[in-house]
Amino acid sequence: MITKSGLNELKEVMAYLDKTPYCVTRDALYTAAELYEGFAAGGERCYNNCFDARVYQYYLFTGQQGVSTYESLARSLHDHGIQAALTGFMEDHDPHRCVGIMGGHAKSRNEGIYRDIAVLSKRLTEEGFLMLSGGGPGAMEATHLGAWMAGRTASELDSALKMLSPAPTFKDEGWLETAFDVISKYPQDRYESLGIPTWLYGHEPSTPFATHIAKFFDNSVREDCILTLSYGGLIYTPGSAGTMQEIFQEAVQNHYLSFGFASPMIFLGKSYWTDEMPVYPLLNQLMATGKYKNLLLTLTDDIDEVVDVLVNFSRSEKPRR
Repeated sequence: MITKSGLNELKEVMAYLDKTPYCVTRDALYTAAELYEGFAAGGERCYNNCFDARVYQYYLFTGQQGVSTYESLARSLHDHGIQAALTGFMEDHDPHRCVGIMGGHAKSRNEGIYRDIAVLSKRLTEEGFLMLSGGGPGAMEATHLGAWMAGRTASELDSALKMLSPAPTFKDEGWLETAFDVISKYPQDRYESLGIPTWLYGHEPSTPFATHIAKFFDNSVREDCILTLSYGGLIYTPGSAGTMQEIFQEAVQNHYLSFGFASPMIFLGKSYWTDEMPVYPLLNQLMATGKYKNLLLTLTDDIDEVVDVLVNFSRSEKPRR
């Protein structure tokens, strides 16, 4: 039997949940239009006006860690709804044709690797793959730009890159505006891609090129979702600490065959992954000595080879989820 004090506390909880700027009972993934609602209010483009920015400021105000019980409950309820919606979304996709691309958030739109990622993602999307990323800027944005431009010509992709070039990184004025300009010039509703960002890194805006966005408060849940849902394989492009973490987190899942099979781990950039960040020779050494097992490793500079590896893997016999 509920007591009077218990009833009063319940009322307090419900009142708190009702006042958060985000919906604690959300049952659908976000779209760019929802996250950036208010961005162009009154004809003026300003990130601080949009829903995503308001939630991030509230997140900072209420505390990134050590938050109140009520706020912790609110964020957990929100993330539970996002995860349930993500599960429903994935039911409509062949898990073995879901591929993630990892890489640095600071990659400039004007770097060659940015264009390479976009070209690769475009190719894979046209081959019927669902492309995933952490949903932010840099290599992540290039992933979704490529998926967005699927079905179009190489010259149209180059045109889009030229439109983005005046704002090379998310720290540059016009980063978001130029992305929306590309979306306006090249609209599409045929190809999907999935971005999985987090408000923990809310200073890095989510890319609007992702057609479906699973934005979480809890970064550990978000990281696990990116790696786990990439049943079809992961492509590692040059990155730093975050990318390194994702390499070894994925290696553990493959080593233990956590889902009944191992997925390809493809390292794009021979020089980077052997000299600058020598992870590839380390993984091979660990495989040779039995410290790791079951890893399906590829090191290449060739986009065609990446596509071939992933297409062949998607056609191989593997257990279902």
